[in-house]
Amino acid sequence: MLAKNPKGVIAGIGSALVDILVYEEDDFLEKTGAAKGGMMLVDQPFINKALALTSAKPVIVPGGSACNTTVGIGKLGGNARFIGKCGKDDMGVLFEEDLVQNRVRPNLFRSASPTGRVLSIITPDAQRSMFTFLGASSEITTDEVAGTDFSDVVLVHVEGYLLFNKELIYSVLKNAKNAGAKVSLDLASFTVVEESMEILDDIVDRFVDILVANEDEARVFTGHKDENKAIESLSRRAGIAVLKVGERGSYVARQDKILKIEPITGQGPVVDTTGAGDLWAAGFLYGIVNGYPLDKCGTIGSACGYEVCRVIGANIPDEGWARIKKTVEA
Repeated sequence: MLAKNPKGVIAGIGSALVDILVYEEDDFLEKTGAAKGGMMLVDQPFINKALALTSAKPVIVPGGSACNTTVGIGKLGGNARFIGKCGKDDMGVLFEEDLVQNRVRPNLFRSASPTGRVLSIITPDAQRSMFTFLGASSEITTDEVAGTDFSDVVLVHVEGYLLFNKELIYSVLKNAKNAGAKVSLDLASFTVVEESMEILDDIVDRFVDILVANEDEARVFTGHKDENKAIESLSRRAGIAVLKVGERGSYVARQDKILKIEPITGQGPVVDTTGAGDLWAAGFLYGIVNGYPLDKCGTIGSACGYEVCRVIGANIPDEGWARIKKTVEA
């Protein structure tokens, strides 16, 4: 599938966003019209109005799905790069500085538009519901992607939110394949899958080597609520398929072989699921590129996903990474 190549670059491409995290009760979701666990595209004034309704103090951290994944790979010691577009504003500076501090090489295009941001509402069950203003991140062009050098890249990780831009995602995928890189796709959100079914089948069948989904995304994509049927269906669509089932762990499939990956539990409470899937993908893809067995790749993914749930936002502290690296070395 993918030969061991620890020095090969894993390039994530997606939306360069800053996360604005607030804790609220479930009734706050009704006030804002959020679909629990989903993602809604909005404009910047909508986010400002929603923030005015909350009494909680927001936590502001760099984010974005593919960005979170590449940061995780960098923290694990992998050769990581992030490709995206942000503004020339303070949030754009914050975003780039955070990448560099986390051992990720930035490949950022700049815009006069404001840097994109996500209002993430965290409810008492640790679930997050998101309002996304794409801002500058949505302005990345096919010409910019076509000019990106993928010659040293072994794996291109694409976030599902790029499915909203048909021309762009096809350009990314063709460029990656022309460079000889493998492609992983994270389906991102069940709402993204619902709105992208017209092109998703073609993209998965033609370009995707590693397909990553949670149970809601898999249900919409495959039509199967039963997780065993869902992972079987996903495994027929890509060389490697992943089904994440939250606190119950995950399934990983290659060809006809399906592995159940047990969750990591008991080390502390879950306070926020922001970035859980993204960091799971970081550990898993790091393992794949380093040639680890599929079950160990899943275990590393579980360790990363669990540790990020113990903190607010997607930035795992150093003590968490120390525990994850013990899992890698075990």
